Amino acid sequence: MEQNIPVAEDERVHPFSSSPMSEHWNIEEAKKLSPFTLSQKLGFHELFSSKVWRASLAELVGSAVLVFAIDTIVISSYETQTTIPNLIMAILISITVAILLLVTNPISGGHINPVVTLSASLLGLISLSRAAVYILSQCVGAVLGALALKAVVNNNIEGTFSLGGCTLTVIAPGPHGPIIMGIETTQALWLEIFCTFVFLFASIWIAFDHRQAHALGRVVVFSIIGIVAGLLVFISTTVTAAKGYAGVGMNPARCFGPALIRGGRLWNGHWVFWVGPAIACVAFYLYIKIIPRHHFHMEGFKHDTLNMVTTLSK
Repeated sequence: MEQNIPVAEDERVHPFSSSPMSEHWNIEEAKKLSPFTLSQKLGFHELFSSKVWRASLAELVGSAVLVFAIDTIVISSYETQTTIPNLIMAILISITVAILLLVTNPISGGHINPVVTLSASLLGLISLSRAAVYILSQCVGAVLGALALKAVVNNNIEGTFSLGGCTLTVIAPGPHGPIIMGIETTQALWLEIFCTFVFLFASIWIAFDHRQAHALGRVVVFSIIGIVAGLLVFISTTVTAAKGYAGVGMNPARCFGPALIRGGRLWNGHWVFWVGPAIACVAFYLYIKIIPRHHFHMEGFKHDTLNMVTTLSK
């Protein structure tokens, strides 16, 4: 998760900053503290910062491990033919996410998810340029993770489980020929929006709020994030009870990797796994802007999207 004050001396971005801000961001402060040029406001200089690109390497490796681990969990949970594959899958995903966040946080801030990166960018914790670098790294890492998985599983498992990727439907044999099993695109879109918003509201909020993050500590915060992610995967696969639907993605990069490597039906409705989370990120940002400021203790606001637009218009 993100550090709340990006600084030139330290390119890492954590949710656990060393000192709280005495005042929160407002338009007058934006005029005084924000850079004067549009390129500085957007953080274009970070596109050429070796420290940012080195930090993004943690996002790449973390995303690769995440995709390899989660897709393996998805395949093994159903391959073992247990009576509770959804529950086992949710528990293992929770543990995996928490561990990877702890590993990558000291280096890059521990995003390994475009949803977290976009939210941090909208709220002003990082610049749009850094966000672009991170998301690119996450997508490349997801592709590498899917390639690694493809290299170790046999063709039968790869075809049966679509590399553990994000599917809305599958084609299965029926009494009168092949039938399509899964859920409708509209239903999947609403699930992505709702579950991603809950993910941000119930867990990422804690990491972005420096008061809660400091009080709880890294291990607790990242454990909460992992638990919420696993719980939402369990809920989405259980409430639909539809074979062929792999559950909510809540991570566009994680869905992109297997889709690019495996292809086929993984591209069917793939846009849902990008549009849904993006809408949820905007909704979360608007929610943060609407609630009273004293309820959300976040440091930074250097690149806040709304304040940036407001100051540019002055």
